[in-house]
Amino acid sequence: MTEQVVDPPGLRLTALTEWMQDNVANFDAAMPVQATLLAGGRSNVSYKLTDANNSSWVLRRPPLGHIMPSAHDMGREFRVLSGLNSVSFPTPTTRGYCEDESVIGAKFMLMDFVDGRVIESAKTAAGLSAQQANEISAELVDTLARLHAIDPVAAGLDQLGKPAGYLQRQVKRWGEQWQITKTRELPEIEALHAWLETAIAKVPDSLPTSIVHGDFRIDNVILDNTSSDIVAVLDWEMSTLGDPISDLAISLVYWSQSTDTLRKKIPVAEDVTSGEGFWTRQQVLDRYVEQTNLDISHLDQCVALACFKLAVIMESIHHRNLSGQQLGAASGAQSTMGEATVALTELGLAVTRLGAIPALNQ
Repeated sequence: MTEQVVDPPGLRLTALTEWMQDNVANFDAAMPVQATLLAGGRSNVSYKLTDANNSSWVLRRPPLGHIMPSAHDMGREFRVLSGLNSVSFPTPTTRGYCEDESVIGAKFMLMDFVDGRVIESAKTAAGLSAQQANEISAELVDTLARLHAIDPVAAGLDQLGKPAGYLQRQVKRWGEQWQITKTRELPEIEALHAWLETAIAKVPDSLPTSIVHGDFRIDNVILDNTSSDIVAVLDWEMSTLGDPISDLAISLVYWSQSTDTLRKKIPVAEDVTSGEGFWTRQQVLDRYVEQTNLDISHLDQCVALACFKLAVIMESIHHRNLSGQQLGAASGAQSTMGEATVALTELGLAVTRLGAIPALNQ
């Protein structure tokens, strides 16, 4: 009697096994692929897949339920990763992309499973020495600077986006996404958006552009098991060609310090970089400028925009939670994700009054 295959939410294992047999080199289909939902994902959903020979891959697919228009583009993420593979930037090696939604119910991409350490919580970070925390801080900033120094043409990614007007389009796009995804009225976020429309319009269009990650933070990287080297940067779904300072801004918002107040209300990588040895936000900023020599005169606008963007993303997760369709780390976190939207809005408004670093440090 054939053992019945039980599908986890978001996958169809029998059809997936057949697809992998036809499309993935060295896949052993002697039995249906085994799948484990990987913790940590709040947006796209990731599963570790294992075949009969114990070889491992990671499958990424869009979230179940509410999805913002143009978000969660698996083909785009596959293309970006493949391009970065070609220039030896630390990323998982891509193995396949499937547009046929009949296989698992959505488009998906497949990449190698990368073994290593993920510093995803304050508890994990507490196991680091001050020296290791210092080394990881430097590695994070230097890896971001290295990404921004990549020639998009060399990576085959020069058509990834339209750099001109990037920040202005981001303000427009996330404003539209807010209208689609909001679960309640928040006059404060409307005020932040109005400020951004005026302030970003004054930013010159002639600033340098680069490949941007869009969500660069400590728990989106995999560290070597025995050193502080980054062996893979993950979660490229929001990557494009744009303003590198916008990437730096996201990283600064996600960064945490022990004296933070509003930042503590944002349930993503809470207090991970607050321990002894981790750099302050000012040190992160200074190292980035030292490594890139880029103009950061519009940092305040970029950090306010980062707060607005992340507030909308948290609201989208809150929306999925309310409908019971969120998988991964944020599943069931209705109140915290809703509170995160409000906290990020408050942070963004503080940036408009105090400036980037003073506001984030309050």
